[in-house]
Amino acid sequence: MSKFKPARVRQLVFGIYMSGIMSFLMSGVITWLNTGIDSGYPARWTAAWLVAWAVAFPLVTFIAPLAAKLTEFTLRRFEP
Repeated sequence: MSKFKPARVRQLVFGIYMSGIMSFLMSGVITWLNTGIDSGYPARWTAAWLVAWAVAFPLVTFIAPLAAKLTEFTLRRFEP
């Protein structure tokens, strides 16, 4: 019997994309604001992004289900 769990795989793939995109964009903006854009900017951004992604991936993976539950709870409060 297969132990493949599509919901779990979906959550992990979502976590990879979401954490990668968000950490990429946020680290780029924060690096730009803190240090400006010069010839060393791409190296600084890359270093910052790798650290940010290493932190963001586990957080997104474990926090996304909580955020979904909080969203449902909040939206139920506005139902007639």
